[in-house]
Amino acid sequence: MIENLLDPVILFFVIGLIAGILKTDLKIPEPIYEILSIYLLIAIGLKGGVQLSESNLNDIILPILGCIFIGIVIPLIAYTILRKIGKFDRANSAAIAAHYGSVSAVTYAVVIAFLDKFKISYENYTTVLLVLLEIPAIVVGILIAKIKASKGPFSASKLVKEVLFGKSIYLLVMGMFVGYLLGPEKNASVKILFTDMFKGLLAFFLLEMGLVTSYRLKDLKRVGIFLIAFGIIMPLISATIGTLVGWIVGLSVGGTTVLATLAASASYIAAPAAMRIAVPEANPTFYLTASLGITFPFNLIFGIPIYYWMASIII
Repeated sequence: MIENLLDPVILFFVIGLIAGILKTDLKIPEPIYEILSIYLLIAIGLKGGVQLSESNLNDIILPILGCIFIGIVIPLIAYTILRKIGKFDRANSAAIAAHYGSVSAVTYAVVIAFLDKFKISYENYTTVLLVLLEIPAIVVGILIAKIKASKGPFSASKLVKEVLFGKSIYLLVMGMFVGYLLGPEKNASVKILFTDMFKGLLAFFLLEMGLVTSYRLKDLKRVGIFLIAFGIIMPLISATIGTLVGWIVGLSVGGTTVLATLAASASYIAAPAAMRIAVPEANPTFYLTASLGITFPFNLIFGIPIYYWMASIII
C-alpha cells in the first residue's frame, strides 16, 4: 500500500487535493481538462483494442457474462442498502445505486498503471470489461427509478443517446475498434503518444481530479455520516463480488484485480449525465459527493492494494 501511495499518479492526485483544500490559485483550464479526458478515453480504448486483436475471443465469453451479472447485482444491492438502512427516498437511492453499479474509467487507468508498475500480468481484454460494466448498471438504476420513483416526463430516446452515444462510451468503443482493426503493427506509429506518454498525462489529469475532489469535500457535512460510510463500505462489498466472479470465470490475479476494482469504482461521468435525464428529482450532491468525494479517493489510495490482496488470496 505504501508503494502505491508513492506512485506519481497518486501523488499528483494528493497534490491537487491539498491545493484545493488550501485554496491556492492552482487551476487547470477547462479546455485542457477536456482534452486530457478525451485523450485518456481514446488511449484506454486503443490499448484494449490492440490487446483484444491478439486474444482468443472464445476466452472472453465467461468474463462478459460475469460482467453482466455484476452490472445487475451491484446496483440492486446498493439500492436495497440505501433504502433499508440509509432511509433515502427511492429517487436518490436509484440514482446513487446506478453510480455504484457503473464504473470509473480513471480508476481503471490507475489500476492498470498499478499492475504495470509491479509487472503483474492481466488479461488483454480488460477494456472490454470496462465498457460492458458501464452500461447495465445505468440501465438497472434507471429501471428502478422509472418503476418506483419518477412520475415525470421521460424521453427514452434522449436517454439512450446520452448513455450509448455520450462521449465516454463513444470514445472507448471507437478507440477499441481502431485498436482491434489495425492491430499492434499498424498502431505502432501512435504508440509514443497513446502508450509511452499515458502515465504522465494521467498524472496531469489526476492533478485536476484532486482539485475537483477538494471542492466536493465541503458537501460531506450535507450528505451525512451514513453516505460517507456507504462510500467506503459499498466498494468493499462490490470488490468482493468482483473478486468472486473473477475467480469463477477463470481470470488471473491481475485480471481479477481489475474486475474487482471496476466493480468497486463509481461513475462520475456517464452515470451523472444519465441520471440528470432519467431521475431529475434526485439530488446531485448525494451521488456526486459519494462517488467523487469519497469512493474515488478511497479506491485510489487504499482500495486498489486491498483488491489486489483479495485477488491474491482467492486465486
